[in-house]
Amino acid sequence: MLNAVIVVDDEASIRTAVEQWLNLSGFEVQVFSRAEACLAQLPKDFPGVILSDVRMPGLSGLELLAEVQRRDVDLPVILLTGHGDVPMAVEAMRDGAYDFLEKPFSPDALLNSLRRALDKRGLILENRRLHQQADHREQLESSLLGVSRSLQNLRRQVLDLATLPVNVLIRGETGSGKELVARCLHDFGPRAKKPFVALNCAAIPEQLFEAELFGHESGAFTGAQGKRIGKLEYAHGGTLFLDEIESMPLAQQVKLLRVLQEQKLERLGSNQSIHVDLRIIAATKPDLLEEARAGRFREDLAYRLNVAQLRLPPLRERREDIPLLYEHFVHSAAERLGRHVEPLSGPQLGRLLNHDWPGNVRELANVAERQVLGLDEPEPEGIEAGQSLAAQQEAFEAHCLKAALTRHKGDIKAVLAELQLPRRTLNEKMQRHGLVREMFL
Repeated sequence: MLNAVIVVDDEASIRTAVEQWLNLSGFEVQVFSRAEACLAQLPKDFPGVILSDVRMPGLSGLELLAEVQRRDVDLPVILLTGHGDVPMAVEAMRDGAYDFLEKPFSPDALLNSLRRALDKRGLILENRRLHQQADHREQLESSLLGVSRSLQNLRRQVLDLATLPVNVLIRGETGSGKELVARCLHDFGPRAKKPFVALNCAAIPEQLFEAELFGHESGAFTGAQGKRIGKLEYAHGGTLFLDEIESMPLAQQVKLLRVLQEQKLERLGSNQSIHVDLRIIAATKPDLLEEARAGRFREDLAYRLNVAQLRLPPLRERREDIPLLYEHFVHSAAERLGRHVEPLSGPQLGRLLNHDWPGNVRELANVAERQVLGLDEPEPEGIEAGQSLAAQQEAFEAHCLKAALTRHKGDIKAVLAELQLPRRTLNEKMQRHGLVREMFL
């Protein structure tokens, strides 16, 4: 239950009396003597109610109400009025004020009004949160494509972790989409408007690693011309994505650990400490703890990075996602290159489903682009028959269902007619393959 109240009144005696009474009644109270100061510190989606006098120097309570309405029409404002201000307060309620109390007011009347307003505010904020979650789910489904159970679980985990202030370690094979997942963790969290900085630890020569990570002052070393902001400092307020973290030199691991512990860094050639607030998302193919036991990675840093872990399944473990992913890559390439591509035939789809995809999603995207360019059939090299007939049939069935639902924009009657299925059978198959009608509307 919400219990935050902002009190705005230019009379110190009233502010003090109301603050003390509300504190004793279990409310969290913030007081201001002027409306301008209240507006300057009013956060977005404030989880509470504003209690304001009408007549004040500077902005009046009515002007405060108008500005609050402009920012958040559902934020309750209760006005405190003198006897002569009652008609004006009634008019203000027509303009959006939640309630008004005539001075002197009884403490019980104040508490009753506040509790009703807070209950309403709580419902509004919960409704907003649910709508935002639904929007994020839809956006995430268009970023992390797949109907497999493992992808559904991954999307759920990403949405949960995106809002939490913890470091995340992503484990997955080469080409499985680790940077895309890191980007989603950033985009769907509170740091989304701040920088997302990606650094591939395996791509930087060891002698340049410290300068790349921490930056340097002019003349810090030979060739250091001018000041340079390092990746850690540049990611302040946002997210630093460290890909192939297992390749980070041990000497830099010690310094990164210190930054995580103290939230401070020093550029090369400087003695000045700089505060940094960032979230670290690291990606690795091997197990970092096994790397630590082998002496190739610091164990204390591994635990710091691995507060939460996400495992990205290889493409061969989610073959039912191949048709959807392939269609997406073909469509994107065709649109970009101005080409037309025929739909997949049954034999072509079978060849795609049979392949082991050692390069994972990246390899599939490459095959799709080559098909659009007309360089070859959608048939990757080294196809091996390693999948059972039942598994192939399941994947093909999921592809057919998804294609029909997409064509008919979620119109179940049209899908039933095209596929010639009873309603109950279609429902069972959609549930088994993780397909929901709302995904195709």
